[in-house]
Amino acid sequence: MADPRRKKPALQVIREGNPGKRPVPQSAAVPPSELTEPDWRETFRSVSDPKQESVNSRCRAVASREWRRVVPVLKLAVGLGEVDTTVLMDYCISAARIDQCERELSENGLLVRGERGWQKNGATTIAGQYRAQLARYVRELGLSPSARTAITVPEPDHDDSDVWD
Repeated sequence: MADPRRKKPALQVIREGNPGKRPVPQSAAVPPSELTEPDWRETFRSVSDPKQESVNSRCRAVASREWRRVVPVLKLAVGLGEVDTTVLMDYCISAARIDQCERELSENGLLVRGERGWQKNGATTIAGQYRAQLARYVRELGLSPSARTAITVPEPDHDDSDVWD
């Protein structure tokens, strides 16, 4: 049986309560780490069709450009780390797909000729869905002025017992 006097880990204290009324950390600290840009060739694969390869090549370039634009800002502003790679990757993919949809709409128009006459280009629906997802990422990552006001950057803790310093 465990010794009840043993100090509980912070997450256990939060989950079970704090009868000793000891200070409980407000957030878990994430160790600093480098964000490594994903290999966009895995997401936007090379294909044999020249037109589709051109689209995928552009998506790789747009995603990479977006990654390189936002990661340095986010690292400084909110201290993002390797654990945030998936959210950032999805953000960049959404930006690349919106670019792809907008190019499709510019090339073929909002209305296309279908079996039943003129219909809305499917890229309008896809672009709308990606824009909704992108808006969620913008809020979550604090990339808009209103989202930045909601983010509170933690004060640096210069306690000698901090394992991350």
